[in-house]
Amino acid sequence: MEVRFEMVKPRILVMRVAGTNCDRETEWAFRLAGGLPQRVHINRIKRGEVKMRDYQVLVIPGGFSYGDDISAGKVFANEIRHNIGNDINLFIEEGKPVIGICNGFQVLVKAGILPYPGRQSVTLGWNGSARFEDRWVHLKIEESVSPFFRGFPPVIKLPVAHAEGNLITENEDVLKKIENDRLVIFRYCAPDGTLKGYPYNPNGSTANIAGLASASGLVVGMMPHPERALFRCFYPDWHRDEKNGDVFGYGYMFFKNVVNFFR
Repeated sequence: MEVRFEMVKPRILVMRVAGTNCDRETEWAFRLAGGLPQRVHINRIKRGEVKMRDYQVLVIPGGFSYGDDISAGKVFANEIRHNIGNDINLFIEEGKPVIGICNGFQVLVKAGILPYPGRQSVTLGWNGSARFEDRWVHLKIEESVSPFFRGFPPVIKLPVAHAEGNLITENEDVLKKIENDRLVIFRYCAPDGTLKGYPYNPNGSTANIAGLASASGLVVGMMPHPERALFRCFYPDWHRDEKNGDVFGYGYMFFKNVVNFFR
């Protein structure tokens, strides 16, 4: 008798608020990768109309939540902390992935969820260039604790679009612990993988850090936008790239890895 194993399709909650503007792209990316995403406004969760426990993945997408008033992601972070913080903590304790992309990354660090839970130990401040950076960057993949970047080549390209992506740690001890715990998922770099300053590091981020994971590896935040790199033809140089025989881009690989986590 032939036995077939089918991949479980995880239910993915794409949480949005006023100012979120990458939720539809993120929803489409997860659907393309084989998940079952749903865009949900945070008010529906606060009112109890939608239960976070009914989902397997939580995603906070990019955008300008609440106009980035005060600082990028701060208002959204406070809303999470004071209204649904217990729900998110339980979600994480159950071993369910939480993904923050760009503004979502800013929300996770300012809510004290990344890199270490309980209190804020890093922030994402104004770019060192003092301007909005909107372009493709090279990223050096690190051997981190996260399972979502396995199978990637040493250097990839993804687009960034932010004004406040400069990662700053509370002190040197926090940075040292992040490094020792292998929480850095990738770093801004030159095309050959060497770590360099601006313009390769678009925001002046400490140690060229472009994304972080939690100790479990299942909570991940990143400034680049994988949802904007789903297909090779999205890349500005796709017709010259050595991978041009492959339809999908590195952004798709990330979303597929998250979905494959539930095999």
